[in-house]
Amino acid sequence: MARISAAPTIAALLAAAAPLTPALAQPMPYTPPAERGQQGDDAGRARENYITPYIEIAQVVTSRNVPQNETFTYTRAAVGLDVGTVGARNAGAMSLRYERRFDWGQSDASGDSISGIANGYATVTPGLQFHAGGLATRERFNSSGAAVPSGQFDDEVVQVYSLYAGPVISTQTGDVAVNASYRIGYSRVEQEHARVTTPGEPAGDLFDDSTVHAIAASAAVKPGDVLPVGVGVSGTYYREDISNLDQRVEDAQARATVTIPVAQNVAVSGAVGYETVEISGRDAVRGADGLPVVGSGGNYVTDKTEPRILAYDVDGLIWDVGVMWRPSTRTALTANVGRRYGSTSYTGLFSYQPSRRMAIHLAAYDNVAGFGGQINRTLAGLPTDFTAIRDPFTGDIGGCVASLEAGGCLAGALGTLNSAAFRARGVAASYTFRMGRISTGLSGGYDRRRFIGARGTVLEVVNGKINENYWLAAYLNAEFNENSVFETNLYANWVDSGVTLGSDTKAYGASAAYYRDLTRNLSARAALGIEGMTEPDLPEDFWTASALVGLRYSF
Repeated sequence: MARISAAPTIAALLAAAAPLTPALAQPMPYTPPAERGQQGDDAGRARENYITPYIEIAQVVTSRNVPQNETFTYTRAAVGLDVGTVGARNAGAMSLRYERRFDWGQSDASGDSISGIANGYATVTPGLQFHAGGLATRERFNSSGAAVPSGQFDDEVVQVYSLYAGPVISTQTGDVAVNASYRIGYSRVEQEHARVTTPGEPAGDLFDDSTVHAIAASAAVKPGDVLPVGVGVSGTYYREDISNLDQRVEDAQARATVTIPVAQNVAVSGAVGYETVEISGRDAVRGADGLPVVGSGGNYVTDKTEPRILAYDVDGLIWDVGVMWRPSTRTALTANVGRRYGSTSYTGLFSYQPSRRMAIHLAAYDNVAGFGGQINRTLAGLPTDFTAIRDPFTGDIGGCVASLEAGGCLAGALGTLNSAAFRARGVAASYTFRMGRISTGLSGGYDRRRFIGARGTVLEVVNGKINENYWLAAYLNAEFNENSVFETNLYANWVDSGVTLGSDTKAYGASAAYYRDLTRNLSARAALGIEGMTEPDLPEDFWTASALVGLRYSF
């Protein structure tokens, strides 16, 4: 009977508690001439090292119906840098871009933005790696905090930033596999109006920033090495400090796991342990009229003279049982059911990659966090070999990367900007396929957040409210020849923040782009696209249609 390693089982059980989201299927981006020949024939083949700086200029014409029917034109100029490396001791990818728009008589078409995404690691010594990553993107929000992608520069668009770094240790001491990691992260949302209101409804509060500390450690022995079964112990600690009303999320757990092989490719596991979870915060400063005071930045002013108030306090026994199925190196399934956070918890991972041309990924997650912590945790789960996906009109990153590896999308984590901490549960799936010059994919997911706010504070109005985010994307791309590429993409988001009545936001988009090499370094591009949005604050559905022509020079 083949042995089933308990060490990967422990890692899977720990990872199942994190919000893993498989890669959102998106179009493979245009490959600059300088990078041709470096990416291989198959989507899953590792790329060689590359560094590609570029400059770009384009003319965009946009027609929209809200706040009035109008057509306007703007010019955009951008500089960017794409980097990728895959080696025996390190791997990583980065796409960074600065864009400036010059309007032709339309004020909200003018502005600048920084966008980027990066993730990678470097081996310091055998068994010790250092991981780091970052994200910069933009989101549009409504009066309840629901967020969807946006290409505008108006007051309802925010800039989202997130960074993380930390070491990962993996070593073997005799028969015992030892793993440990530490991650420090920081996330921030920059906006003009942090406090949003809807007539007749309680005011919302948009997330400002937070700092995260996450520690994990495990020690495990494989079945058959010491005992007929595998045994292991593990522990995790998570802390997030949110600037809004001095909120704090703390989650500490320790558990012991037994792994029992029951067939050649199947094992069952059982874990039992102890967990303590606390979410606390402070109230806002109250004025003479008893109403909360709002600061110059738009957020509530925290009353630090009063003691911290518990909003969530759960501790006690936790357990889970699971099954692991790994019939080959290309297929793996882990499914768990147990008790966490005082109720039943379901987590799981499924991965199927029959070849370097196709991959299917599915993940179910359950955790507690704030907006910044959720973004940061998902960012740390990104693959290290990917290509950034950018909107052909705005150049913005939609939170997803193109990769056959799992964990390549932040779409579920970006669904709401509400400042309150929450418990998040959801599922995400992706299918990607590439054959020759044709590639296609489909992805979707569901994220459900139950907000947590302390009684007697301004966040009490959102306590128990539920935010739901459904997202879907599909693409079909073709390389006509070595010098031309055609890309098409569509997406849909349905967000119900649950904070206010009638808070549904729906967003749809489709685009088609054509890129053609003019010389080795110079390429031309053209694109057509349409986007639609419905939300309570709009007098009618919001639709925009855009066309673009431009040039890019890659060094």
